[in-house]
Amino acid sequence: MPTDDAVPTPLKILVAGGFGVGKTTLVRSMSEIPPLLTEEVLTAASVGVDDVTTLPGKRTTTVAMDFGRITVDDALILYLFGTPGQERFWFMWDELARGCVGAVVLVDLHRIEECFPAVDYCENRRLPFVVALNLFPGTSTFPVEIVRDALALSPEVPILRMDARNGGSCLSTVITLVEHALERTTVAR
Repeated sequence: MPTDDAVPTPLKILVAGGFGVGKTTLVRSMSEIPPLLTEEVLTAASVGVDDVTTLPGKRTTTVAMDFGRITVDDALILYLFGTPGQERFWFMWDELARGCVGAVVLVDLHRIEECFPAVDYCENRRLPFVVALNLFPGTSTFPVEIVRDALALSPEVPILRMDARNGGSCLSTVITLVEHALERTTVAR
């Protein structure tokens, strides 16, 4: 707990990526509070809109946002805001991103094209971001430079391998994002 004279610094982190890449799982696995999840069951209305052929067992989708919190220490609290992945919900991204220090862009290497809108969003807004390759079962482990080339990422964008089901793996990813954002702020001065 913070002392009476110390107020922890809050940092807002955006968790972005395509449909079914693990954003909700990341928020759920990291949050010290019961996360706010706006998941709804996929219905017949999503047939032909949401492609679940490569997502066995996918029955729900985020329709607004996911929210979680993690206290790093007495001086730092992270607030996690997960975006919905489908194009029909992209209009919410600006509101969710407002005031954030940066974004974790989750990538499923089975469906790499799903991350392009999130990468473009961060680049177009000059928002610091890291690319997190979510280690789904059976995922090939392409060398980072091949992934960097496939995504046309600049050399300063960190690329990490992580498992959205593992809170420690997620925390390492978020720490890398915060360090990257601080480094970019320092260089810009």
